[in-house]
Amino acid sequence: MSGEPRRLLPSPTERLVFREMTEDDLDRMAALLGDPEVMAFYPAPKTRAESAEWIARMQESYREHGHGLWIIETHDADFVGDCGLTWQSANGVPVLEVGYHVRREMQRRGYATEAARACVELAAREFAPTLLTAIIHPANDASRGVAENLGMSHVGDDHAHPWIVRTVMGMQVPPA
Repeated sequence: MSGEPRRLLPSPTERLVFREMTEDDLDRMAALLGDPEVMAFYPAPKTRAESAEWIARMQESYREHGHGLWIIETHDADFVGDCGLTWQSANGVPVLEVGYHVRREMQRRGYATEAARACVELAAREFAPTLLTAIIHPANDASRGVAENLGMSHVGDDHAHPWIVRTVMGMQVPPA
């Protein structure tokens, strides 16, 4: 027995399936995380090496917590982006966050909301009752819109970073 937590995955949605990231996803993730428009609200787009580190961190999160950001694909295996549940920090307090990134050419089709809603349902089954958050750059209206579509509202501001005050959206997730 490894002592690792049970590995979780959100249920498939009408258009999307989830799977764990692997090293084979590096080209797709490097393109996603290296896209200046997708990463406009991060300090900078990620390099290929940083994208490889991203995948490695998610694999470690799967082992340590049973969850992380997962690859999201259409049912015919078209890469959409990533979405999932990760532990983050807001003002030094650990919070469960739903995060999402969608390829530029697939944005504005509801994929982020659909994937994030499946993650909310997973949080309800596995972690509820709990506060689920989305930590967002204050100018990222699209991401805030996804959070609001999930039922989140502004619960505070994260002052932990000297370069930005981030908006913390959140909702209490009851058991499923």
